[in-house]
Amino acid sequence: MSSIKQKRLEGIIRKDISDIIQFEVKDADVGFVTITDVEVSNDHSYAKVYVSFLGKNARAQAGLKALNRAKGFIRSALSQRLAIRRTPELTFVLDTTEEHGRHIDEIIASLHEGENTEE
Repeated sequence: MSSIKQKRLEGIIRKDISDIIQFEVKDADVGFVTITDVEVSNDHSYAKVYVSFLGKNARAQAGLKALNRAKGFIRSALSQRLAIRRTPELTFVLDTTEEHGRHIDEIIASLHEGENTEE
């Protein structure tokens, strides 16, 4: 399968899962979740869904548990929307890239503060 088709499928899955979570999942523990990325295996058996949550880390852990409880429902709703033979097995993963970016920004800021105090 070409890379372009793979990326298109990942984009469609990301949008569909986002819609399903927003409008069909009734679990209040899910909260404000953003689907940041989806990686589908080459054979379409597995999809890693990267998510981020609004709020503190404990809030994110509760939201991740809620998504994993609703995984079967989300997959079956997704299978009704997708025009592919096999709907991938979903795995929800916390996306920590924003935290890493914030941490790097803090390190850079502290380095700049150190430079300014030496003058």
